Amino acid sequence: MIFGTLPSGQQVESVELSSGRLRAEVLTYGAVIRTLEVSGVNVVLGLDTLDDYRTRSRYFGAVVGRYGNRIANARFTLDGVEFTLPANNGPNCLHGGTEGFDSKVWTIAERGDSSVTLTLTSPDGDQGFPGTLTASVTYTLADDALRIDYAMESDAPTVVNLTNHSYFNLKGGGDVLDHVVQMDAEHYLPVDDDKIPTGEAAPVKGTPFDFTEPHAVGERYDGAYDHCFVLDGGAVKVTAGGLTMEVTTTEPGVQFYAGGMLDGEATPYGPFAGLCLETQHYPDSPNQPQFPSTVLRPGERRTSTTTYRFI
Repeated sequence: MIFGTLPSGQQVESVELSSGRLRAEVLTYGAVIRTLEVSGVNVVLGLDTLDDYRTRSRYFGAVVGRYGNRIANARFTLDGVEFTLPANNGPNCLHGGTEGFDSKVWTIAERGDSSVTLTLTSPDGDQGFPGTLTASVTYTLADDALRIDYAMESDAPTVVNLTNHSYFNLKGGGDVLDHVVQMDAEHYLPVDDDKIPTGEAAPVKGTPFDFTEPHAVGERYDGAYDHCFVLDGGAVKVTAGGLTMEVTTTEPGVQFYAGGMLDGEATPYGPFAGLCLETQHYPDSPNQPQFPSTVLRPGERRTSTTTYRFI
C-alpha cells in the first residue's frame, strides 16, 4: 500500500504485519515502525502522514544511522584520517546527521504475513562517513514478540551503530511517568552538558540510575532520563497498564530516553508521551577507545538482534 509521495516523486510504501495478538505497520521511509498493536492497543507513537514524518518527527519509530546517538564535535579519526560530520545537535552529530537513515527510503527485499526485510545502501561520503555501507533490517512478529535483526557491511573502514528509535507507551496514551522499569545494568554512562559520555562507566548503586530493582520513570531524576546503560546480559522490563514489555539484545548498551524533550508543538506529542529503549553500542565510541568498538571493516558482516516481548 502507498503511504505517501515525497516531493521528489518517490513513493513510500506501508507494509502490514500480523501474528497472534500482535499487529504492526512498517513504512519504507526511515524503516519506521508506525504502529505496533498488542491485543488492539497501539504501544508506539506514530504520525498520521508522510509530511508529518518529514517535518514533525523526533525519529518516531525509525532506524537511525549511520551512527545512532551522538558523536562529539561532529568528527572522529579512523586509521589516522579525520572525518567531519554534520553538526545537528549543538556542536555534535546526532543520529547520523542532518539526512540520516531515518529520512531515507528503504527498499523492500522480502515480505511475508509476519515479517519484512528492508535494505539501504549508503554511499561513500554520505553525511561525511567513509565507505559504501549496505544495511538491512528485518522486522518479525512471532511468539508475542517483535524481533529486529540488523546486518551491515562496508567496502571501506567505517563506523556504524544502528538502532530503532521507537517511543513506547504501554497504556496507548497519557504519559509514561508511571511506567515501571527494571534493568539488568549495574553501570551507566555519565554525560556532560552536551550529553556526551565522560568516558567512565559509573556504578548505578545509590543513584537515580539504579533500575536493578523496579522503579517508576517519574519517581526520581524528574523522569528526565536520556542516558546509556551498560547491559549485563539480561533484560530490560517495562510494565504499565497491565502489560509488560521485556527487551533482550545482543548489543552492549541501551539508551533509555523518557521523552522529556518532546514539546507538544514541534511534534504532536508532549513531554513523556513515550519512552525509548534504543539498544546500541555506546554514544561517541569512535572518540572513546575504551568503549566497545563500532568500527566495521571490509570483509566483515556485523549483525545485531533485539527482541521486544509482550507478557
